[in-house]
Amino acid sequence: MTHTPAGAPALIPRAVLFGNPERTAPRLSPDGRSLVYLAPADGVLAVWLQTVGADDARVVARDAARPIRNALWSPDGSRIVFLQDAGGDENFHVFAVDPQSGATVDLTPHPGVMATIVGFDDDLPDTLLVAMNLRDARYFDVHRISLASGAAVLDTENPGDVSDWAADAGLNVRAAVRTKPDGTYGIVVRNAVADPWRTLLEPEPGDGRLTIEGFTPDGSALYAITSNGANAQRLVRYDLANAAATPIVEDPAYDVAGVLISRRTKDVIAARIERERAEWQVMDPAYAGDFAALRAALRGDFSITICDRDDARWIVSELLDDASPAFWLYERASKTATKLFDARPALAGYALATMVPIAFAARDGLELHGYLTRPRNGTGPLPTVLFVHGGPWARDTWGYNPIVQLLANRGYAVLQVNFRGSSGYGKAFLNAGERQWAGTMRTDLLDAKDWAVAQGIADPARVAIFGGSYGGYATLAALTFTPDAFACGVDVVGPSNLNTLLNSIPPYWATVRGEFTRRMGEDEAFLAAQSPLFRADRITAPLLIAQGANDPRVKIAESDQIVAAMRANARPVTYVVFDDEGHGFARPENNRRFTAALETFFAEYLGGRSEAPAADEAIGPFLR
Repeated sequence: MTHTPAGAPALIPRAVLFGNPERTAPRLSPDGRSLVYLAPADGVLAVWLQTVGADDARVVARDAARPIRNALWSPDGSRIVFLQDAGGDENFHVFAVDPQSGATVDLTPHPGVMATIVGFDDDLPDTLLVAMNLRDARYFDVHRISLASGAAVLDTENPGDVSDWAADAGLNVRAAVRTKPDGTYGIVVRNAVADPWRTLLEPEPGDGRLTIEGFTPDGSALYAITSNGANAQRLVRYDLANAAATPIVEDPAYDVAGVLISRRTKDVIAARIERERAEWQVMDPAYAGDFAALRAALRGDFSITICDRDDARWIVSELLDDASPAFWLYERASKTATKLFDARPALAGYALATMVPIAFAARDGLELHGYLTRPRNGTGPLPTVLFVHGGPWARDTWGYNPIVQLLANRGYAVLQVNFRGSSGYGKAFLNAGERQWAGTMRTDLLDAKDWAVAQGIADPARVAIFGGSYGGYATLAALTFTPDAFACGVDVVGPSNLNTLLNSIPPYWATVRGEFTRRMGEDEAFLAAQSPLFRADRITAPLLIAQGANDPRVKIAESDQIVAAMRANARPVTYVVFDDEGHGFARPENNRRFTAALETFFAEYLGGRSEAPAADEAIGPFLR
């Protein structure tokens, strides 16, 4: 039964939360004079160009069917580059558009091939390094592409165990992340492109993924984020001549999440550690005043994009928990930040909820961290949604989340927990989740529910579980292994059979398959025992499943088969399929349709508020 508590804030329309942002993702041109950003054109997110300080915005690239969600400048500002797939298939192509003429060229015009950008450099403005699985669907080779002509040549061939490539300041591919069958990652390097590869870093047992952040300006060393030699991932400088490792930034419990590199000096400026909130540690004293100025000017967490060659003007993205993401132009000379725009200015007219970090002990004593968002003016035990992140080798972080705000606005407490197996908290915590998808990873979520009930936050009779990808699996696992634990569940693109999931991963995940088998397991009987599909007859709680038909990661068969099993066992299930989506939903129209169905579902089984679906949010045509 839906009801509106006294003092509850006005309903935030779904169109405000899940419609197109007004503007987002700005990038400054290399000369600092122009701004490219994403904004809707005829209802679909497109690439816009505007002179800084002028009122001359115009569309320079668009896709009539699917939103463009990224755009960056070529080194000399002669092209705007973006990646785009078709219908959510994740076979991204690299496009380049001339901002003057609007002429757009597909630089990787190969059907069924995925492309990713490896790098570019100011001294080689016409060159783009791109990794493609053109030669072999399993492996990404590096290609050297001319932005002007589109001509592409094979630069570096993948020997079959490389998951990532790195180039030095001269765009010479000289480092790579090598994967091993046991799911660990190391680094190989070479002195020059004609020289043989050699091992720089051999992984330790238990090491997780690592990233190469870049070479030093002279190319004699490189920076990597790795847990090798430590529990938490740290920023380490490796000397290529003797493999000497020098830790630069580290924390005993929290992983380093990223670095900022100067475009002018081509060296590291600062590193970000994701604790309860994001915190920056500055390495170059010349930039200490800039970070101090930004901390004083902004109340949210922030990230920085250095776009101009002189490193004089930055684009700063600000993330808050209770307001729209915002974008600022920061001038280093004056140390002043000027707001460019809010991504969703309409949110300013509504009361958003705040997100609070939490910590509690699991049943075996392991400390778990997460976030709690309560409804504005909500008191007493509340209907609660346990919102489970995907990955599972990822984590929830602090800040604005439209799903969280929707649920809190409708009257639900929202609980997000970084269960064991989540990243961000060191490799011991990550590895504690090995082969525990239906084991302690699952019971961590049950412990989160029990903690919220014990704290007087959650009404024990009105707790739902909801998530996407691994979070969808967690929903299915909860409803099959513990049928009475939750009042209802929502699964978005979640796997139901771990054997069919493992056997249907995209070919280009061949180099990381070892990590999957290490962390999930590979014995068929073991994986079957952890698969909700074979317990579908135990589901008694109401269930909503949503799927993208073109999902390359968790294929539609994963949802089809558990829906078929439930219906064969006369178990009710609502099944929604979007034919033009993949692993998650990119089109605002579909997000609005799904969230309209979501809040209607929760209102029926948890008793929160809901906004009546609009005519264009009808879910009927998408039901199967």
